[in-house]
Amino acid sequence: MERKNKATNRTRSADGRAKDRVDRVDPYGFERSEDFDYESYEELMSEYLVVLTRRSIKWSKLLKGKSKVQKNVKLKRYVRKGIPNEHRALIWMAASGAQDQLEKNPGYYQSLLGAQHDPKLVETICTDLNRTFPDNIQFRKTSNPCLQKALYNVLVAYGHHNSAVGYCQGMNFIAGYLLIITKDEEKSFWLMDALLSRILPDYYSPAMLGLKTDQDVLGELVKIKIPGVWQTMVDHNVMWTLVVSRWFICLYIDILPVETVLRIWDCLFYEGSKILFRVALTLIHHNQTLIQQAQSLPDVCQIFKQITHGPFVDECHTFMQKIFTEPGSLPMATLTKLRVTCQSRIIAEES
Repeated sequence: MERKNKATNRTRSADGRAKDRVDRVDPYGFERSEDFDYESYEELMSEYLVVLTRRSIKWSKLLKGKSKVQKNVKLKRYVRKGIPNEHRALIWMAASGAQDQLEKNPGYYQSLLGAQHDPKLVETICTDLNRTFPDNIQFRKTSNPCLQKALYNVLVAYGHHNSAVGYCQGMNFIAGYLLIITKDEEKSFWLMDALLSRILPDYYSPAMLGLKTDQDVLGELVKIKIPGVWQTMVDHNVMWTLVVSRWFICLYIDILPVETVLRIWDCLFYEGSKILFRVALTLIHHNQTLIQQAQSLPDVCQIFKQITHGPFVDECHTFMQKIFTEPGSLPMATLTKLRVTCQSRIIAEES
């Protein structure tokens, strides 16, 4: 008993020291939660920092101070292994086509800000501003500079640029993350355009047809690749939208740890929406035994919340390696075919 107490005290004092050494606010401005495990984080980061340093040196050699990059096999491999934060804006802009759009449309973003604004759009956006990352110090009115004004500008400009979409909940979190990384309104605006117009078409339009389609496509992929889970969902009458809609609409923001989300986004801007399926399939495949133990619909919902926490998703480098192996092959042709089938079914049901 005494030995156990000594061990517990040692852990407590180690954790106490870890808490003193690890900043209360993460590198992106998010405050750590009350139950944050400082000791595990410190252990994890001691290993991950070695990886980050190694990758940073390789990226610096690859870029050699360039402001332009071309997509190729080597760059894709580098992106999958993680983009150092100092190069993220450059690579996201280049890989997504946002840089091309920015250069082809000089002054366009400013002209949107200077134009007459739709009062209804402005009101909807203003309602959501204070709800956007209340746990991030950069979005507080007391912060200097405060990202809330930049967030408002990007969302208002985008709402007028793409009036078919305007503004819907979820877009505030995406714009917020883009601002945290790029520290630049115009770049965030064009990255938003790349995501919403090209990478994830119809996710945020009023009918959300793209989003509904991709949730059903995930269901079809689970049926093929993880049939036991698919059967559990059928047995308990759980619709996919109930458990994965936030995964897709928030692009894993506030679902997975920040560092893991950014690693997913590195690949999302480079490889497109297929990455969202790889992440979802990996989470489900890795936890299939647990999901299949569910006894009811609430059980399933609870387990789907549970599987987005813990060491498996915290260790972002290992997790990102898993998403390219665990779900197996995922050809774009398969996704395209499934999207056509699922979309036709949704349109028929809704009409």
